[in-house]
Amino acid sequence: MTSRLAKRTADITPFYVMELLRRAKQLETQGRDIIHMEIGEPDFATPKTIVDAGIKQLQTGDIKYTPAAGLPELREKIADFYQTRYAVKTDKERIFVTPGASGAFLLALGVSLNPGDEILMADPCYPCNSNFVSLFEGKATTLPVDATTGYQLTAELIKQHWNQTTKGVLIASPSNPTGTLIEPDVFKQCIQTVNDRGGCFYSDEIYHGLVYGKHAPTALEYTSNTFVINSFSKYFGMTGWRIGWLIVPDEFVEATEKLAQNIFIATPTLSQHAALAAFDDETLEELEARRAEFFDRRDYLYGALVKLGFEIPVKPDGAFYIYANCAKFTDDSYQFALDLLEVEGVAITPGLDFGSYQAHQHLRFAYTTTIERMAVAMQRLERFINRI
Repeated sequence: MTSRLAKRTADITPFYVMELLRRAKQLETQGRDIIHMEIGEPDFATPKTIVDAGIKQLQTGDIKYTPAAGLPELREKIADFYQTRYAVKTDKERIFVTPGASGAFLLALGVSLNPGDEILMADPCYPCNSNFVSLFEGKATTLPVDATTGYQLTAELIKQHWNQTTKGVLIASPSNPTGTLIEPDVFKQCIQTVNDRGGCFYSDEIYHGLVYGKHAPTALEYTSNTFVINSFSKYFGMTGWRIGWLIVPDEFVEATEKLAQNIFIATPTLSQHAALAAFDDETLEELEARRAEFFDRRDYLYGALVKLGFEIPVKPDGAFYIYANCAKFTDDSYQFALDLLEVEGVAITPGLDFGSYQAHQHLRFAYTTTIERMAVAMQRLERFINRI
């Protein structure tokens, strides 16, 4: 019997971590104490200023559709944010408020990708990025990267792999899972290389704001001919509100609005009104205090993992992840993660979720819990390693 499933679904890879999360929840219902270091979600609550703005709007009862591109005043605030933080002037007409960064990716690829078009990206990288390309029947080509390039693409790699089907390049900085930043001069060279070939450049800037001791440039500092994907989820702590934004090159404005109208109608109105408070001075002050806490957590976890014998050749400069080589202890990081959860109640993510290059030798640790809880997790991890 012919399958009624669309063929494209076969190319969508599952999240291995979701099986770990499912099992972790089962163990918690049995009374086990589970320390969660697997999911990329800040443990801080949404800032009160943002919540209050949402409540205020909800109480008016005026929760109707907004324009497909988003509330004009929110788009203006986003444009002002780029001017203030990056000294970049951005026309608000190029800014689209989206249902999370996922919605931004759908729009960006939907208006630029044809079946068979190839997008180059790093391996390791966030798996949904490849799956979004597959959804539009494009080809995601992941290029192995390691510590020598900070786990980032280079202009030389792009030139080497560019071919007649290549449509563009996606770079995430800070990166998930490695937390690394691309060096500014390398970033500029990559963008120039793509633009010289008439391709599309996609800049995943979801973890901007969560950077430690360095400046993370936006692609807009080098060109207006780029797609920029960002989110209120990570730095702003609004994961469940499902709101992000996309900035597109001028030639894509009309097509992006048309696609947004048809796919989403609009991003949730309540979330948009709440996000208006995200750029207030009071909110930003709180977010910077949280960033400082993540900075301390990174330093603690990095030191603890290195002490235990994990190899971490590049100390991450952003996000809230450490991508650690566990080859000293196992050649199967997925089984290692499963066993660690069952035996010690510590949940982490195997490298298989982020690609194929040396995936069995790597684990991602998220420092999205307190140092006190991470200290307990490290004690459990040490005990587990000593049993191997």
